[in-house]
Amino acid sequence: MKINDILTINDSLNKKIWPGPHGERIDPRVSESLIDVAQDFFDGLKLEGIVIEDITFTGSLANYNYTKFSDIDLHLIVDFSKIDENYDLVRNFFSAKTSSWNTKHLITIFGYEIEIYVQDLNEDHHSTGVFSIANDEWITQPDRIEPEIDEKMTRRKIKSFIDMIERVQDKFADQNYEKANDEAGKLIKKIKKFRQSGLEEAGEHSYENLTFKYLRNYDHIKTLFDIRDYSYDKMKSVEGDYKKKFKIFIQNDEILEEEGFHRLNEIEKFQKRVRAKHNRLKRLNIGLGKQKPGPAYPKRPNYKRSKSSPPGFGGV
Repeated sequence: MKINDILTINDSLNKKIWPGPHGERIDPRVSESLIDVAQDFFDGLKLEGIVIEDITFTGSLANYNYTKFSDIDLHLIVDFSKIDENYDLVRNFFSAKTSSWNTKHLITIFGYEIEIYVQDLNEDHHSTGVFSIANDEWITQPDRIEPEIDEKMTRRKIKSFIDMIERVQDKFADQNYEKANDEAGKLIKKIKKFRQSGLEEAGEHSYENLTFKYLRNYDHIKTLFDIRDYSYDKMKSVEGDYKKKFKIFIQNDEILEEEGFHRLNEIEKFQKRVRAKHNRLKRLNIGLGKQKPGPAYPKRPNYKRSKSSPPGFGGV
């Protein structure tokens, strides 16, 4: 677990994007491309009479803490109140539109992916680097500061969330789709709230935000979204007597959940998690089995765990 992969304080801004000696100006090619992307996205929403108040570039690539995992955070500033008085309704509308766009498109600039976000004109933004592309000027110019990082707490929280995500994976693997869907959705909200609280209290270098970045960079959050979506599809699919089968899984879970600590039950649960973790790691290490068979690899890889050695094997 390398915290340095999610937090690097560079000596200068990214010179490909900010070519000036002090990063005072953005590369015109980058600026033009981002304006085109933002305008195309917004025009596709068909919001008559609504205009973009500003287009800003923010996040780690507008700061000194960019890494190879960084995205270009492209924010479209819009006055939500001009669309509808119900803020949550407008927020949900834009969240759905940006989520769909960010999923469908993979537009990169110098290898960095563009991610669109629609921000309310009156929304607080917790970032030390904000550049107005529309006005070609810094709103908040970044400072290179060596932050104090609570690395111990960050590692602890990362492990805790990964454990929770793996437990949701196990429910999906057991075909307990309703629980997997419910818990994946709740955990996504929990992680989002966790990150937001850190940004509001301590800013970008909070252990909450660093935890989120690690989970995002190493696809743990993507896994949660996949489980949520795939489990929903499974729940809505008609494949045999699904409801009857599902009841069996629910009943088995209820039988296993006994009060108190029962060593044999806990050993069985632990062994089950070990097997599940083995399968996850094997799939990760051999590329999820999506490679096409060829002369060197005529058969698809086997994901099954090999049988344990007999007692006494190897001198034990």
